[in-house]
Amino acid sequence: MKKGGRPLPGVNVVIKGTQLTTVNTTATATWRDAYVAINRANNVLSALDKVDEGKRDKIEGEARFIRGSLYFELVRAYARTWGDGDNNTNPGVPLVLTPTRGVTDDDYKSRNPVSEVYAQVIQDLTEAAKLLPASNTIYATSGAAYAQLARVYLQQGDYAGARDAADKVIQSGEYTLASAFSDLFFTYLNNGGASPKEYIFSMVVTPQDGSSDLNTFYGVTVGSIPGTAGRGDMRVQQAHLDLYEAGDARGAFFVRANNNTYTEKHLDLFGNVPVVRLAEMYLTRAEANLRLGTAVGATPAADVNKIRSRAGLAPLSAVTLTDVLKERKLELMFEGLQVHDQKRLKETRGGIAYNSPRLILPIPQREMDTNKKLVQNQGY
Repeated sequence: MKKGGRPLPGVNVVIKGTQLTTVNTTATATWRDAYVAINRANNVLSALDKVDEGKRDKIEGEARFIRGSLYFELVRAYARTWGDGDNNTNPGVPLVLTPTRGVTDDDYKSRNPVSEVYAQVIQDLTEAAKLLPASNTIYATSGAAYAQLARVYLQQGDYAGARDAADKVIQSGEYTLASAFSDLFFTYLNNGGASPKEYIFSMVVTPQDGSSDLNTFYGVTVGSIPGTAGRGDMRVQQAHLDLYEAGDARGAFFVRANNNTYTEKHLDLFGNVPVVRLAEMYLTRAEANLRLGTAVGATPAADVNKIRSRAGLAPLSAVTLTDVLKERKLELMFEGLQVHDQKRLKETRGGIAYNSPRLILPIPQREMDTNKKLVQNQGY
C-alpha cells in the first residue's frame, strides 16, 4: 500500500484546485502505483510453492491483504459508490488476479462491475484474516484484515458484517486505546518511530522513505515544533472547530500558522500513517449495533463513551445515530474517511452531493489511450 493517500475533496477545509482532469497527476499516480503493488502481490501468490511451508500462510495472507485493500481503495476512488445505481452494472475497476509479466492484447482488461470488485475484496480479506497471525511486527495481522472487512461491510450497509468484524478486532485484545488523544500522533518526533498500540495497521515512514502525502497536504512547518513540515494545503475552517464541545481534547488538537488553522495530526514529517485504529472499530460497532438494535460486544452508548471519555467529555446516558456519527466525524476527521462516509450516508456536503462525479477520480488518460476496453467516468 502506498504511504499516505492523496486527499479527496472533503468537508470543512479549503482546497486549492478541486477541478480534476483526465491527466491529473494524483489520479494517474494512484492508479499506477496501486496496480504495480497488485501485480507484485499477484507474483507472490503465484509462487507460494517456493515459500518455506512454515511461512507460507503468513506470506499469502500479507499478499491477499495488500491486494484486497488496494482494490477496495481503487473501487471507492474510481467508481460510483456502493448503492448508487446498480452495483452489478456500474463499472468498477479492472480485476487483474494473475501476474502481468509481458503486455499483450489479452492484458487489456475492461472494468469489472462494482459488485465483482467488492466480492474479490471480501474474498481476499476474509482469506487474509484466516491466514495472518495476530501479531506481525509492522506488517498486516488478522486484526488488520478484520478491520478492513469492517470498513468494506460498513460501506455496503451490511451492518451485521461490519459489527461482527469490528467486534473480532476489539475482542482480540491485541490493541488498546491510547490514554490521551495527543499520544496517537507525532510518532517519529515523540515515539521513536513506533506506532501506538491503538494503530491496527499503519504505514511506517522513515527519513529514508521521505514524508507521506498526508504530511505534505495537511502538515505545515511550525517554528516552535522542530521536525514539522508540509505545504499547508488543508486549512481548517471555523465551522469545523465550532463542532467540538467545550473541553474536548480533539478540539484543541489544532495549530495556528501563517494566519490559518491546521490539524496537528499530520505535522510530523516522518510520522507513521494511521491506516486504521481501534477507535474506529468501537465507533463502527456502535453504529452497527444501534442500527440493528443489538448490543454485540457492548451497548452503543458504552462504545461511544469510551471515545468520549478519552477526549475528556462526560458520558452520554443514551446515544442516537446522530450522536454516533458526530463522534465518528470528530474522532476520525483528517484521516481519509470523510468522503467515504459522505457517500455511504448519502449526504450533501459543501454543496456537493454524495454521488457527484466530482467525488470520483477520472480513469487516467494514459490508461484510456492504451487500453481501448476502458470506459471513462461521467464528467470527464
